[in-house]
Amino acid sequence: MDLLNTLVDKGLRRETPTREEALAVLATSDDDLLDVVAAAGKVRRHWFGRRVKLNYLVNLKSGLCPEDCSYCSQRLGSTAGILKYTWLKPDQASEAAAAGLAGGAKRVCLVASGRGPTDRDVDRVSDTIRTIKEQNEGVEVCACLGLLSDGQAERLREAGADAYNHNLNTSEATYGDITTTHTYADRVDTVQKAHAAGLSACSGLIAGMGESDEDLVDVVFSLRELDPDSVPVNFLIPFEGTPLAKEWNLTPQRCLRILAMVRFVCPDSEVRIAGGREVHLRTMQPLALNLANSIFLGDYLTSEGQAGKADLEMIADAGFEVEGADQVTLPEHRVAGGGCGAHAGTESGGCGSHEEAGCGSHAGGGCGSHAGGVCGSHAGGGVCGTTTAAPAEASTEAAPAPAGPNEPRPDLVAVRRRGAGTDLAPNA
Repeated sequence: MDLLNTLVDKGLRRETPTREEALAVLATSDDDLLDVVAAAGKVRRHWFGRRVKLNYLVNLKSGLCPEDCSYCSQRLGSTAGILKYTWLKPDQASEAAAAGLAGGAKRVCLVASGRGPTDRDVDRVSDTIRTIKEQNEGVEVCACLGLLSDGQAERLREAGADAYNHNLNTSEATYGDITTTHTYADRVDTVQKAHAAGLSACSGLIAGMGESDEDLVDVVFSLRELDPDSVPVNFLIPFEGTPLAKEWNLTPQRCLRILAMVRFVCPDSEVRIAGGREVHLRTMQPLALNLANSIFLGDYLTSEGQAGKADLEMIADAGFEVEGADQVTLPEHRVAGGGCGAHAGTESGGCGSHEEAGCGSHAGGGCGSHAGGVCGSHAGGGVCGTTTAAPAEASTEAAPAPAGPNEPRPDLVAVRRRGAGTDLAPNA
């Protein structure tokens, strides 16, 4: 297919495809899907080999958010039965982070619900960052606290933060349909503040909220312009009790096409599969590793994810390897210039080796809170001695018939009940 050959050539040269080419990827048929994955896989392997970076989310403060992001289970007015708790203490957060690091994660994403941090909140999170860094040598720490005020990004960096996550989520044209308590421009401003402070910027999107192909291309091209080191791709988790609970618009094939389009537009950025991969990619998750070079290990902010042990087995079975703590994630040309803020076409590009860890509920939402708790807290299971949730007792009732390819799967959406904010061991 001429389109795919063109996109591979452009991806290897870090050249931006046209909007028409990006739209054409989303419009490909299921018959062509494996060809699309193979083509985008060439670009992924060129820049990142067969490495998969593992990220782990610690939800520092859950629920009770004053913002009205329609996708988020922590939003104002949400009736979702999620965990609600105030700030974890530094030692509690460090203990939670250690579980993910023991499972193979190299980056910890610290997330807190809310519009944005107060100066006191920044002090609190700074203490947590220092504690985690002191107790875990070589760990990368990403903060995701919502909208930043002047000077706050610099203070987080001084405390040892490597990155900051804040997602654009959807196109500027449709942003007001999703959130009314802050603007698209507010989100762009926070990403730029992180860049300017020397933090590695992480910013991504949420697919499946009823957006058009044009909206998806718009937001990914906007991300290309901002040039974050990391681009988390979330798939809406339609949480009961949120305005988007009935939005079941994604199929595994649609998710793969979206990931391929993101890889072609952002060829040398870390592309992370964030919230919703278990719900929407399902058994096709291993195929998606040919497109993305990063995932969250275990649970998400407010919802359970795949067992941590299953994540590791999936990576190995698909022929990939977990990226080690001593390996630099980003390509050399993005690391060499050191500073953040350089755009994709420049040689200095990126901010150090860091890339983000999707986090984000909050007003500023990073990579994750969304719909189900995107960013990471991961549930799942028991790697490195951590315990998993007790298995359900065998039922004598007949199993329900499998859902069709386009039918809702609310059975795959479960509220997180372990890990941060609970007395139960996390899934990592």
